[in-house]
Amino acid sequence: QVQLVESGGGLVQAGGSLRLSCASSGRTFSSVAMGWFRQTPAKEREFVAAISRNGASTTYTDSVKGRFTIYRDNGKNTVYLEMNSLKPEDTAVYSCAAAWTYDDRLYYVKPNEYSYWGQGTQVTVSS
Repeated sequence: QVQLVESGGGLVQAGGSLRLSCASSGRTFSSVAMGWFRQTPAKEREFVAAISRNGASTTYTDSVKGRFTIYRDNGKNTVYLEMNSLKPEDTAVYSCAAAWTYDDRLYYVKPNEYSYWGQGTQVTVSS
């Protein structure tokens, strides 16, 4: 069982920065690939970024490339999403997710590939 708790959301002006954290319980964090997704009432859940279990491989949706960075600290059982140059369209509830994997190289971009989810943290970017 993996429990995930996000933190770091808030209200920020356009152009500002936030860092989201997702802390995992247990001693299995190094066995899971991690992802960040976001959702608004008007849209379906959207993939944002993902990282392999050893942190060596990452991927991003096009709209955040060059602005967001995903990274992890397996010693702290935590994955982060550094968000810079925020735009109003980045406003959403951001959730982290975990997926078991036996391959250090793999990450996942589809919600149904993930087994565990956090409750989410609200990010609001004002114009």
